Amino acid sequence: MRANVSDLDLRLLRIFIAVVDAKGLSDAQTTLNIGQPTISTHLATLEARVGFRLCERGRSGFHLTPRGEKFVAAARSLLSTVTDFGISVRNMDKTLVGNLRIGLIDHAPTTLLQQVSSSVAAFRKRSEAVRFSLSVRPPRDLEDQLIHGELDLVFSYFWRHLPRMEYRNLFKERQIACCGRGHPLFAKAGMVLAEEAAEHEWTWRSYPLPNAAVVRPHDSVTAVADDMEAVAILIMSGRYLGYLPEEFAEPYIGKKLLAPLNPKLLRYNVKFEMVHPRQAGKDDVLLAFLQDLKQAHT
Repeated sequence: MRANVSDLDLRLLRIFIAVVDAKGLSDAQTTLNIGQPTISTHLATLEARVGFRLCERGRSGFHLTPRGEKFVAAARSLLSTVTDFGISVRNMDKTLVGNLRIGLIDHAPTTLLQQVSSSVAAFRKRSEAVRFSLSVRPPRDLEDQLIHGELDLVFSYFWRHLPRMEYRNLFKERQIACCGRGHPLFAKAGMVLAEEAAEHEWTWRSYPLPNAAVVRPHDSVTAVADDMEAVAILIMSGRYLGYLPEEFAEPYIGKKLLAPLNPKLLRYNVKFEMVHPRQAGKDDVLLAFLQDLKQAHT
């Protein structure tokens, strides 16, 4: 491809990325609203302009070539820059312009959701033209995305603190041990002792939890789950005991699908934190949002 990128080149790049995201020409037809033969022609034109094959497509399926893998990353970067430039030009009179990528733990407490939504509302009153992106993921995924620069700000709990990240404490969430309606301990729920609970099988989350090590019955854990809904399903089966956030468990307890084993004894607290890269302190968009978040938290 020539050093001077034309409008045609940008269109071809967008088509190429749409095909990559759709994992093939067939599924990309709906996204692009053009037929598969036309898409194939556009890809061939792009390959002719760059001078090498970007992807293999045919009966064996769609996959990128080694050069195509590198090229798609460069193409995404270029199109992102073009988009950001367009936003900046259209909003030159705005004080804050850019993107803010926020990550939230799945099934976040209502307190946290209220604080974030209040902060967004306050931020939108500023002289701004900021594109918000919210991603809901398990804690481990959020940390990975933050480390790789895919998120600017994350709300979650963290089992470790990394040197190049800045952490701020928000509040604590109480986790309580529960059993399902069909479990042998359901009849005496509320008065179960730790020794009794340890004699039964437990389910646990597949990612590390801060402070959880002190209550985990290591020899009794025979099932793991990626998120709280999965943990709840296993507990409701009547075959496992497990910990759930108290607020998350309340609707299930109200319907008598779950019961707390002993809220005064079999419980622990998880610290919720807000984290962002330390160098992000120079980002005007993030700083402004953090100010609004501080006000909402207060």
